[in-house]
Formats: sequence, C-alpha cells, structure tokens
Amino acid sequence: MKKYSLLLVSLMLTLVSFSQKAVIDFDVKSYDFGKINEDDGKATYVFSFTNRGNSPLVVNRVQASCGCTTPTYTKEPIEPGKKGNITVTYNPAGRPGVFTKTITVYSNASDEQTTIMIKGEVIPKVSSDNAALPVVMGDLRLRAKVVQMNNVDKGKTQTRIVEIQNAGKSNLKPVIENLPAYISVSVVPEVLKPNEEGKIIFTFNSQKCNQWGPVTDEVFVSLNGQKKYTEEFQLRIVENIVEDFSKLTLDQKRKAPILETATRTIDFGIIKAGSKKVAKYRISNKGVNNLEVRRIINNNNEVYVHQTKMSVASGKSNFLIIDLYSKTLPEGDYKKSFTIQTNDPDNPFVIVVMTWKVKK
Repeated sequence: MKKYSLLLVSLMLTLVSFSQKAVIDFDVKSYDFGKINEDDGKATYVFSFTNRGNSPLVVNRVQASCGCTTPTYTKEPIEPGKKGNITVTYNPAGRPGVFTKTITVYSNASDEQTTIMIKGEVIPKVSSDNAALPVVMGDLRLRAKVVQMNNVDKGKTQTRIVEIQNAGKSNLKPVIENLPAYISVSVVPEVLKPNEEGKIIFTFNSQKCNQWGPVTDEVFVSLNGQKKYTEEFQLRIVENIVEDFSKLTLDQKRKAPILETATRTIDFGIIKAGSKKVAKYRISNKGVNNLEVRRIINNNNEVYVHQTKMSVASGKSNFLIIDLYSKTLPEGDYKKSFTIQTNDPDNPFVIVVMTWKVKK
C-alpha cells in the first residue's frame, strides 16, 4: 500500500510540474510600417506580449532574419498575467523596395519558438545626377540590372519601376523581350527622345506563377528592333512568393497546421570521395489542417532532395529523402543548408543545416 501511495504522489508531482508552463501571447504578431522614406532613418515598433501561463516566462533569445533588423527584449522573468516587450528596429538605408522580415523568439514557454514579423516599403532616395542611372545598354541608361520584387503574397501583384534615359543622339525605342506569362511590362514613353528620361514598369502577377518561394526570370532589352540576347542587354527579375497569414481568423489559427521536426540538422558523417550517401528527414504535422510543403529551396549542386512538394495530414508524418553526392568535392568539412517552405503560420520557412566530411 505504501508503495502505491508513493507512486501516486510521484505521478501527481509530475502532472503538476508538466502543467506549470509559461504561455507567450502577443497582442499582434505582424506589423506593417507602410511606406517609409529611406532618408528618414530607422523605423521601430514595439511588440507587446502577455504571459498567459502559470509560471514565470523567460525570453532566452531573439533572432532576426536579417542584419538590417535589430531586436531588443525584456530580459527579466515575466510573472503570470504580466506583460513584456520586444522592440524591433528596421534600418532602411540602402534597401529600397518592399521588405518582409521575421523575428524568432526563443523562450521557456510551451511553444519554445514563436515568430513575429515586420513588413513595409522603403521609398528610395531621389538623385538627379547620372550616377542614379549607372547601367549602360547601348544608348540606354538604366537605374539597375536587377529588378527586386521582394516578397509577393500568393494571389497578389507587385509593381516595380526602373528609371531609364536615352543617352544617344537619336530617338530610342526600348522593348522588353523573353517575358514569362506572369510578368507584364510597359515603357513610358514608348519612344525616348535624345536625353529624355522615362521608366520601365514591371508588374508581377503571382497568381499566374505556379511556383512558391524565390523565382528568378531573365529578360532582355531590344533597342529600335535590334535584339541582342547577351549579358550586356539582360535584366534579372527576382521575386519571392510567400503566404499572407495576417488575415487568419482565430478559428483558422486554431486549426492551422503545425510543423514539427525532431531536429533542424542532418549530419551525414564521413563520406568517401566519389561516393553517395542518403538521409531521411522526418516532417510531422501536430496541427488540425493538412500541412502543405510548398517547396524545398535547395541551391546545392551536391545535394538532391527527392520531394519538392508534399502534404502531411493531421497527426501524421512523412519523410524527405536527401541524396549527397561527393563526386566533385575535395577533401574537407562541409556545412550547407536547404529551406522548407510550408503553410504553417508560425513556421513558413524552416532552414535545415547539413554537415559532412569528405575523405579519400
């Protein structure tokens, strides 16, 4: 009888310990700065949160997705029912265009990782001299060779303008060639007089693009009907297609998928030069709705991920199969990564780090 009593007491203590958790609850998890001028300096927003649990909440670390974003946070333990803050500062200098940045909060709460987000659009500095149009394509001068669409919510359009000027002595008609179906272009004016300035307006329609994540398109500029598909006359348009979770209702948030992985690293160990190794990476869904792996973003020539998309039902798991080829790799230690893009509102992008050592 005494033995059973001790077991019962031990079980009760375990249950009490398990139930005593901090819970971090943000007032808002996303903030839109709107349009901010590059010249106006840093922009700041304070995210407030409440400890909804029954034990003190401790924020251990806060990490931004970019060096342009600086977070500071309440470092003292936050008692149940009390509030804390995370102050996020974005530096727009040298970063014209639309931006979206994530900040990951690590704490002792029941959800050990929580993601908050800032977004907005930086209005670039205005410059009147020719230094603002440094790219030369024949008689045409342009502001840039890369058109940064940045993050585009799936289903929406994004527009970017590239300033141009006719630096020649006769009329010039620029035309954009090799456009994909989801990008439209207009040149204003269609014909530039000598020294006249104008603009090329690029519009990206994400609904017509069947991809997720980063997309790069190469187009070419023809002048007065002369088509030259060379590097000199090439423009690159860069987009990143993401999901907008900001308008989810409370019910949709409760039913959202929850990505769970045992680890964020894969260690292939030692691999012999010229050989191949295979790893399995488990992905589980602890939420209600299906977890959709939108895309595996992998830029490593030596690594091949078999699945690029998958669907994981509630309470189920699936595996990514990853092949590592060391054929072209010299001896040494390696550290690479790939990114999983999902429809989990708290983990839309998960970076998985891979390590290995090549030996003869």
